[in-house]
Amino acid sequence: MSDVLVLSAQIVRGLNDKAYEKRKAAALEVEKLIREYSASKETERVRAILDKLVQDFAYSVNANARNGGLIGLAAASIALGPDVAAYLDDIVPPVLACFADQDSRVRYYACESMYNIAKVSKGEILRYFNEVFDAMSKLAADSELSVKNGAELLDRLIKDIVAEQSTTYVSILAHPPLSHDDSMGPVSMPRTTAFSLPRFIPLLSERIRAKNPFTRNFLVSWITVLDSIPDLELVSFLPDFLDGLLQFLSDPNDVRYATSSVLANFLAEIRITVEVKEQQKQQSMKTYFLEQQKLSETASDAGESIKDGDGDDATLVKSSINSADGDVNWDAVSISETEGKGKGSWVPGQGVVISYTRIVEILMPHLSSHEEEIQATALKWINEFITLAKDVIIAFTPQLISAVLPSLAHLVVHILYTHIHVEIIKLEVNRNLYKLILETPTNTNPSLQPPPYSSAHLSSVSPVDSSVLLSHMGNNKETNSINTLPLIYEQADPFDYQETVKALVHQFKNDHEETRVASLDWLLMLHKKAPKKILAIDDGTFPVLLKTLSDQSEEVVKRDLQLLAQLSSSSEDEFFTRFMVDLLKLFSIDRRLLESRGSLIIRHLCSSLNSERIYRTFAEILEREEDIEFASNMVQNLNSILITTPELSDLRKRLKNLETKDGQMLFTALYKSWCHNPVSTFSLCLLAQAYEHAANLLQSFADLDITVNLLIQIDKLVQLIESPVFTYLRLQLLEPEKYPYLFKCLYGLLMLLPQSSAFASLKNRLTSVSSMGFLHLIPKRPKGVPTKEDGIKFQELLTHFRAVQTKHEKTRKQCN
Repeated sequence: MSDVLVLSAQIVRGLNDKAYEKRKAAALEVEKLIREYSASKETERVRAILDKLVQDFAYSVNANARNGGLIGLAAASIALGPDVAAYLDDIVPPVLACFADQDSRVRYYACESMYNIAKVSKGEILRYFNEVFDAMSKLAADSELSVKNGAELLDRLIKDIVAEQSTTYVSILAHPPLSHDDSMGPVSMPRTTAFSLPRFIPLLSERIRAKNPFTRNFLVSWITVLDSIPDLELVSFLPDFLDGLLQFLSDPNDVRYATSSVLANFLAEIRITVEVKEQQKQQSMKTYFLEQQKLSETASDAGESIKDGDGDDATLVKSSINSADGDVNWDAVSISETEGKGKGSWVPGQGVVISYTRIVEILMPHLSSHEEEIQATALKWINEFITLAKDVIIAFTPQLISAVLPSLAHLVVHILYTHIHVEIIKLEVNRNLYKLILETPTNTNPSLQPPPYSSAHLSSVSPVDSSVLLSHMGNNKETNSINTLPLIYEQADPFDYQETVKALVHQFKNDHEETRVASLDWLLMLHKKAPKKILAIDDGTFPVLLKTLSDQSEEVVKRDLQLLAQLSSSSEDEFFTRFMVDLLKLFSIDRRLLESRGSLIIRHLCSSLNSERIYRTFAEILEREEDIEFASNMVQNLNSILITTPELSDLRKRLKNLETKDGQMLFTALYKSWCHNPVSTFSLCLLAQAYEHAANLLQSFADLDITVNLLIQIDKLVQLIESPVFTYLRLQLLEPEKYPYLFKCLYGLLMLLPQSSAFASLKNRLTSVSSMGFLHLIPKRPKGVPTKEDGIKFQELLTHFRAVQTKHEKTRKQCN
């Protein structure tokens, strides 16, 4: 057909004219022609005109011609009316091509043309939704205000069409077969509708990476619209665009507020979905028990048990029982409730499939985002998922600890409201996660180790795949095959203790005290929960815990000591001995730690563990210590703690009781290592009321090198004698006939002291007693009369003391 027969020269000139009014007049003529040909069913003439408008005008190099082609195509669409569906493949592509035109007027008229086409075609335009959406998303950021306004008008119209017809409209044309990509993802609508959400999601996933705020605002508005359509269930596809959507929270206010709102809606939908599924599960349980009751009554009436039945009811019972442990598989029981999607009235959350694992994986990196709004939102979602998707969250515990614990202290440091808000959420996440792990039952079967939690495995145990799995349970054979899955996957502990411990130990390097304290609280809880699974002596954690005793924070040290004590009390003797040896090594290497924290560490351990066991073990180790200078300092510290601290009061009482075998053995064990320090040895004898041996011991002091350090220690001992700890000793001065060697001990000390305040104090004490006339009462003990200390070989102990002090003397001379 020639051009003359298609469009007249006058129409052609009008469409090419620069003036809009002339192009409009020509378009009206085109509309008349199309209307006539359409009414007379002359489809060839209609297609010829459309082809002319496309090839000679819409694709023309002349901008005015392109404008004429656009208005002509719009006029043709109006003329075709309901019949336009058959011609959209010819009309829509050239109009879409003009959306990207360099001329802003062409882009504007393209929007106007598409508006008219969509208004006429209505639901049919949804066949081209992806292409139209992509074009509009680009125009949303157009530099020309007129183009943006035109795009907004078109956008509103398309949204109205989608909202009204996306879930119901089926094209009047034969729908092409779905591609492979369309079969991916959740089935959220009938497959024959003109609009396909699975087909749209990949485009949304691509465009969601846009940086322009206008484009982002456009995308958020569309996500809001699609999410508001009940039957679409956009939340099922959330993982495909959640990551990009979270990035929108870093944008200016408008975009951020809109994004926060849509994310809040998604979270509310997920919450509703979980509640609905829980209600269905409860209903299934109720229905199941009623059915079992009926089956039981029927079997009873028939005189046979359900187990012997071979009907469908018996099969139902078998398929609903877990073959491994006898638990009821409620999902299997309730499968009939979810069969046949699309039947019945729509219920929010019913039949919605959500990949919790993928969502958590997406949220994880954002927990450490520098954008506080993004970080706060990710934390809120994780906090909600701790309740909504417990099994999934448990598997992510190591990563969550690494993300949440490091900055718990920021709440004290920062004063910005948003940051305080973030840190409050972190504290809540940590608290709720801690509670979740604490309350989760531990798998007591040591042979079953948790499998590696890759994304694929996590998805396999998520609600997504369980529902898909159950949807294929069409007969008894399939049901039985499901029930005979390997037992290890049913019983394996989803919580990875080792990785969690690694994450917690790593937090010891954090600068914030609160983080280190929280990490130790976690370790205390985990070890109490599963002592056999974590913190073995050879797993590399023990040295780190020892090193943490040097922490600047006293609170951290106390928690660390509590954990070490807990480890020791639940472990074999080998661990305890190793702990004591390594602790002394630490004190030997870090003398400042011994001076600043030695007393705190030992006192805390003695309050948590058996103090006698600790002191006996220390004594055995120090007796063989080659660094005798350190041994002397350590004994001095241990002796001071023994005499002065309330935690050692029971041990002091046992030492005073030398009449028993246990008391004698304890005294002897301590004495041998206490010999490294003369004053400590003498103090031990006073504490044990071995006054005769103490007096003999003082005679050996004459052979020692009386150093300033020795005199200082004697001075401190005199001060201790005046303290409440030695009240019993001062009262014993009133019984010289019972404790004859006590006076000799104290006078011996007085003779060793130079003129000082300690000398005056002790002299006044002894003078006050002697002035009362008690000294003449001291009797001489008859030879051969046994005493309470006779079970101890004091002469051997005195020999040992002299040998040790001789060794110290040689070492001092070598150093000099």
